Amino acid sequence: MEATEIRKLAALEDSHWWYRERRALLARSLRRLAAAGQGPHRAGPGGSAAPAGAGPEAAGDRALDIGAAGGGNTRVLRAHGWRPVALEYSAEGAQVAAERGLHVLRADARHLPLPSASLGLVVAFDILEHIDEDDLAAAEIRRTLRPGGTALIAVPCDMRLWSAHDVAVGHVRRYDRTSLVSVLERSGLVVDELWSWNVVLRPVAAWRRRKSTGSDLDNPPALVNLALRTIITAERHLPVKSLPGVSLMLRAHRPSP
Repeated sequence: MEATEIRKLAALEDSHWWYRERRALLARSLRRLAAAGQGPHRAGPGGSAAPAGAGPEAAGDRALDIGAAGGGNTRVLRAHGWRPVALEYSAEGAQVAAERGLHVLRADARHLPLPSASLGLVVAFDILEHIDEDDLAAAEIRRTLRPGGTALIAVPCDMRLWSAHDVAVGHVRRYDRTSLVSVLERSGLVVDELWSWNVVLRPVAAWRRRKSTGSDLDNPPALVNLALRTIITAERHLPVKSLPGVSLMLRAHRPSP
């Protein structure tokens, strides 16, 4: 992704309906992990992270946010008790995250400079579609997760939605359910759950993408932003996860030996 797009994303993500709901979905997944005893659930005053654990459980507190950009998801991880690192490939993205006070690591997702089995959680939201060798990135996610550790993945789906927007933001592909599961299972991860997101607004997205001549990252008028936010929030309560959407979301884990 170009530096201008990264800066644009960072400026938008706090208020934009799409990024706000994606953070809400991440928070919901983190609460479910905590309820299942698979990750931190502690939060200090004001939502700040509680002190990390020690000893054998310490790896369970460590999280990696691949492609953190403005760091919105990294901050969600921290607020839910994880000890996150924001990983960015580009110098611009790493600088943005550092400016926001995050622990930043600049590296390639295909070659993570982290010890094997050192993480309890890896988040890779809208990352794999940017990488030609997505199997290498998936293998690195598996390698760095401790046995039982969780991967939360989001990708754009359906090549029928391919447009100038995908080209502008550096996508290599859009996935379907089979291709996404396949790349993760080949890496050695076990897929626990797979669902569609942004289903209700798919017709709007398809119409807009047919007309697009570049990236559709923009700052919509306040009333439009509120309307779209209301619709995407309502989707949480609708039985649409198995229907075609604009994105796919997935939860997987590294199996124990």
